[in-house]
Amino acid sequence: MSSGFNTDVRVGDQVFHVQTEDRGPSRPVIDTAVYQSGRVLLRRSSNYEHFAASPAFTAEALRERVELQHSNVIDDLRSGALVAEMASPAGGIQVQLLNPGSWLSAGHVSLEVEILGRAEQKPQPGAQVEAVIEGALANAVHTGTTDEAGRVKIQFPLPPLGSGDLALLITAKMDAGRDEVRFSMRSRAKAPPASAAPSA
Repeated sequence: MSSGFNTDVRVGDQVFHVQTEDRGPSRPVIDTAVYQSGRVLLRRSSNYEHFAASPAFTAEALRERVELQHSNVIDDLRSGALVAEMASPAGGIQVQLLNPGSWLSAGHVSLEVEILGRAEQKPQPGAQVEAVIEGALANAVHTGTTDEAGRVKIQFPLPPLGSGDLALLITAKMDAGRDEVRFSMRSRAKAPPASAAPSA
């Protein structure tokens, strides 16, 4: 991701986190997400494929577009224009991380994830779950499918980390809907380095 912005926005007694990122040349999309307590309330995306192919394209011009989209969402959030869009839908699914305090230990990630129906809070088997460490040097995606109890365990070694903002992103998809949660890793940045053992 070539550029991005992160801002905490207070609206009344609520605090939202707004994150805007350029997904990079292989996926020319500027993506903005509004989070609260790690849960995505709103997502806005804009494709810049035509702009990327035009003579006006420069890295600085793209950065200005990213910053403008970020600022516009913040302005809409503060004005109250996004209240209706952020209202929780009656249907859909909900991601829950069952071990939020212990998912990272000794350089190893072990996620215990549960997917529930948002309205009836019943387990959702067959959901496709993806986990990725945003900000890692290797942007690997780890996947799993929920069982009859609506649960799945996803385990993988913590990849080498970059120096920017780090976060665990868990996404679930199925016919009933899509949901994701994001956990900041700022407090976990001192994780041990990846093992130097030779690969098999």
